[in-house]
Amino acid sequence: MKNQPNLLASTSISNASARAAFPLNLFVINFDAKEIKTMSTAKSFSNKRKRDSSPEAQFELAEATTGKVGPLLVSYPALQAPSSTHFKCYSRKKSKLASSKEKNSTEDEQDLLVVGEAKSVEFVSNEEESLRAAGSGCRYLLAVRNTRTGTISILPSPKSPYILTHVVKALKSIPPSAAPSKVQYLEAKTALGETFGTKKQKASIRAQERNRIDVSAMESVMTYVMDSIEKGAEGLLTAEENKEAADNARLIPPFSVTAEDPAEVYPLHDIIPEAEWKALSVSAFDAAQTEREKIALLAYRKSTWINDHLKASTDGTGKSKKKNFKILLYISAMMAFRQAGFQKSLEKEKLYERLGAVPGIVTDSLLSRFTETARGSSSYQITSATKTRLLTHIFALCLKLDGYASNTTVIAHDLSMAVTEVNQLFKSLGCKITKLGERERARLGLSDSSADEKRAVLNAPVEFPKPRLRKK
Repeated sequence: MKNQPNLLASTSISNASARAAFPLNLFVINFDAKEIKTMSTAKSFSNKRKRDSSPEAQFELAEATTGKVGPLLVSYPALQAPSSTHFKCYSRKKSKLASSKEKNSTEDEQDLLVVGEAKSVEFVSNEEESLRAAGSGCRYLLAVRNTRTGTISILPSPKSPYILTHVVKALKSIPPSAAPSKVQYLEAKTALGETFGTKKQKASIRAQERNRIDVSAMESVMTYVMDSIEKGAEGLLTAEENKEAADNARLIPPFSVTAEDPAEVYPLHDIIPEAEWKALSVSAFDAAQTEREKIALLAYRKSTWINDHLKASTDGTGKSKKKNFKILLYISAMMAFRQAGFQKSLEKEKLYERLGAVPGIVTDSLLSRFTETARGSSSYQITSATKTRLLTHIFALCLKLDGYASNTTVIAHDLSMAVTEVNQLFKSLGCKITKLGERERARLGLSDSSADEKRAVLNAPVEFPKPRLRKK
């Protein structure tokens, strides 16, 4: 260790990322020495060892010094400073109100500015990069070796490197050139492509020049272009008219956008016309003694949702009981009508026989509203649009009996449909598929076991889902 320099640097890197970000091209600057020099740790350790007759090395922890900066570590990412470069250290001016204890304490090294000046280049520490280096978890311990006694004193505090940037003195007086404009950039790119480009690139440049529009040549005819645009836009719909047309095209029952109560969003007699409502008779339900007899009065008897609500409606009284029976009877007729629509064509006489539980006016209304007839034919067919409209009418009635929070899983099972498909139809009605809170479950009389069940909830004023925009 005889030929080693008096100032050593032992490094300790915390992780691989710090080692990759800051390689060991570090230099030590000692501000306590009379003559300020730089020394490369990589160069110092690369010297060949020679035999040393000095005593064995002993390590000790040096005492902390106050009021002195001591040695610092710097890193040159690009240009390396000559060994004779003199460096100075500056610190921020402290407030006059600082206590004496703060004045005597060691200055925070993060606030220091390291500056060096060579013959043609100036070196200044970059505060942002230095802070990034300090925050990367990379620290270095410095040690001073006494060649006489062989003692190596390790400085008590770890150091982080200062990242230096350089400025060429001859270029400081030259103002920076402005960034080229987009037009200049395109002209330079075109010239470069015409000179050194391939045949394919030159052909592409010529094609772009042919398709380029000369704006200056259109200034004289711009007024005529604007007049023709305004004349062509006279027949276009306004934003309000476009929204009204979109609402009318929805395959759902008539609705009210301004309604503040969910019960008023879909009026009952817009789903069940008033003439059909008066024609429905529920006196047979009052005369029935058992649940089986009541279920036998329905047009569609295989629905778990209808049978459960029929049992619950038996406990009601007065007008609400009669109203619920009529709605259930109409829903069962619509479900039976949907099941009959699975055939290629509907025969009116067979449909009357199948929907014998409801008056003929209801069957005629379902045929006129939810079927289509081909030109020159008298047969009725259920299309995809009429099928969707029929289902949304059924679901709107289900919401009225469910307190505007329907269990879509049970309904999907009754209709032999996927739950996601049923949820999508409820969303088209303005519902949100969500779990009910404790207050909502208490209002509907549901147990805590149904807390994890998702339901279609209708709120007022109604908000319909916005159409999804396709990615460009």
